[in-house]
Amino acid sequence: MGLFDKNPFGHNLYIKKWLIRILALLSHQRYKGFNTLEIEGSDIIRSLPDRNVLFVSNHQTYFADVVAMFHVFNASLSGREDSIKNLGYIWQPKLNMYYVAAAETMRKSLLTKIMAYAGSVSVERTWRSEGKDVKRQVKMSDISSIGLALNDGWVITFPQGTTTPWKPLRKGTAHIIKKYKPVVVPVVIDGFRRSFDKKGLRVKKKGILQSMVIKEPLQIDYENESSESIIEKLEYAIEQHPSFLKVISKKDLMAVEEENKQRKWRNS
Repeated sequence: MGLFDKNPFGHNLYIKKWLIRILALLSHQRYKGFNTLEIEGSDIIRSLPDRNVLFVSNHQTYFADVVAMFHVFNASLSGREDSIKNLGYIWQPKLNMYYVAAAETMRKSLLTKIMAYAGSVSVERTWRSEGKDVKRQVKMSDISSIGLALNDGWVITFPQGTTTPWKPLRKGTAHIIKKYKPVVVPVVIDGFRRSFDKKGLRVKKKGILQSMVIKEPLQIDYENESSESIIEKLEYAIEQHPSFLKVISKKDLMAVEEENKQRKWRNS
């Protein structure tokens, strides 16, 4: 890698490498110190191609989820087995790794702008803007940006578009899958909502067991399978299909809802 090499979005790879290293150094204790991150599926990460891979995950905080994935994916690629022990894996991070995020969020502060440079594919939300519900058309330039990132490497997306559990998946994800035909890898996370504040920047509670399960790539018929079928398949894979509510106790569900209310009150 040369000093002036850039990725398809015009970001200098040397700067990006150092930003990832610094962010990883600052965040490592959040998953391997204050709390414990339990990982499954490192072998799956190592079996994936270098490009055109779409990770689809449930969502619990704005940033802690994706930062944890950067740790886990890089650790797995360096030979760690379901572990992020010893931070040396971040010295040569995978630079063609991206995540889809709301442009509005990534423009809010210097920190979010730095995180955007480290790997964000920023898109305009079609259903929410500045805290208000909106309804607008998907920008084709946003779809093209995600395609550009897939053509270059790996992309992480949170198709619910919100940290609130059990919300429907956005149909745009199925459109991207049918258009670009990526390898689709489901990821299921837990414990992040209890560990961090909604933004995922502040440690809210220590001693929480976090988990990340990387599942086998989905079998998808890109040409003949309907968008509705793909969405349903994703909902089951990331354990956000409405049927999962039937196996959760009323007490646990009420606890989640109450926690959401408290977080909303604290951030208002």
